[in-house]
Amino acid sequence: MLKIAIQKSGRLYEESVKLLKECGIQLNNGHKELKTVAENFPLEIFFLRDDDIPQYVYDGVADIGIVGENVLVEKAKDINLVYRLGFGKCRLSIAVPKTMSYQSISDLNGLKIATSYAGILQNFLNEKNSNAEIHEISGSVEIAPGIGLADAICDLVSSGSTLFTNGLKEVEVILKSEAVLAANKNLSEENKAILEKLLLRINAVKTAKNNKYIMLNAPNSQLNNIFSLLPGMKSPTVVPLAEEGWSSVQSVVNENDFWEVIEKLQQYQAEGILVLPIEKMIV
Repeated sequence: MLKIAIQKSGRLYEESVKLLKECGIQLNNGHKELKTVAENFPLEIFFLRDDDIPQYVYDGVADIGIVGENVLVEKAKDINLVYRLGFGKCRLSIAVPKTMSYQSISDLNGLKIATSYAGILQNFLNEKNSNAEIHEISGSVEIAPGIGLADAICDLVSSGSTLFTNGLKEVEVILKSEAVLAANKNLSEENKAILEKLLLRINAVKTAKNNKYIMLNAPNSQLNNIFSLLPGMKSPTVVPLAEEGWSSVQSVVNENDFWEVIEKLQQYQAEGILVLPIEKMIV
């Protein structure tokens, strides 16, 4: 049985549980147990503190774990990053008071920076030849300049609203982060096989979210133009319509290209365009 560690609370918990359920894995954590077993997949789930997950995976207590990339880098455990999950996106940044005139990293020389990510920050400062002093704290980092504990901070940023509220401005991005799936380097052959099955499901879910299924009617004279826009997984599906000279076209379009493709399809006389979400997509 494969053992996975996920965050027991916080910003990655809900998305991690949602992902497992979208993969068709039934789990019950209704009473907030710290451990549960999936009902229909050989998976045991541990609910842990985010900061502890890399250590548990490294020690082999958990075989794999879903954790923020920022935590994975900070803990620096010798485990494998096997999949970027695409949720929980944020960045680790240096922020200073809005009133500070900031031009470059050299403006931090001799100043004190409060952070919970001392390892990542120290490596960054070393690369930039900065002699700023690190003041390591846990929690409520953003208030450090306001109470005189530090001159600047290094903390996670999503929208930037917390920085704004505390009179700070973002000046340096150190690391871009998202939720990742990490694995112990010494998995048994049995657990490697289970992990491959899990990755197949995860990839099908993530690929589906990045694509839309599209159906439309178009004159046959425009089909080649439409095919150039909608290559599909191999090629579009084309079905002749009862009306002579027209066909129904079915294909897949990437979410990032969606609106640009729709505009061009209309130029090629496409009609009755129907767009559907894809639940799973195995390529």
